[in-house]
Amino acid sequence: MRLMIASDIHGSKYYAEKIIERFNAEKADKLVLLGDIYYHGPRNPLPKDYAPMEVSKLLNAIKEKLIVIKGNCDSEVDQMISEFTFAESAMLLVDDKKVMLTHGHKLNKDNLQEGAYDVLAYGHFHVNFMERVKGVLVVNPGSVSLPKQESISGYVIIDNGLVSQYDIDGKLIENNKI
Repeated sequence: MRLMIASDIHGSKYYAEKIIERFNAEKADKLVLLGDIYYHGPRNPLPKDYAPMEVSKLLNAIKEKLIVIKGNCDSEVDQMISEFTFAESAMLLVDDKKVMLTHGHKLNKDNLQEGAYDVLAYGHFHVNFMERVKGVLVVNPGSVSLPKQESISGYVIIDNGLVSQYDIDGKLIENNKI
């Protein structure tokens, strides 16, 4: 299974469209969204083309291809405009490796379960990185719409035993074997 992972759209129609465009170009089987789908949060500025209802229409159109994780800015009312469910977290088996998907405000590189999974993917911090921590490959695609600390808008692909990080235009930044 070829997974594409993105996070923290925060209601940006522009970046929701870019992610779906890249999802189609990457020919991924599933698009994983690691939370904070519609609301920008009280500490963040409005992202480019802030339009949560438009984002819901875009995502509802591909609902069968989505795995959506609930973020700290996602509320029960968000599910009322969504034709898909928000999971607290998810564990997937990809290429015989366990991939843990979460938002990151609870489970992250500073609070992980050693030996429970091979890859931990989360968003929340708006900073993209990839590093091995206690034998786990930890990856954060950053925020697609509101990157922080000189981070980039981007996404991650997991396929054929590799975790690869790309910028929003599809340029490879780095990859690592699981």
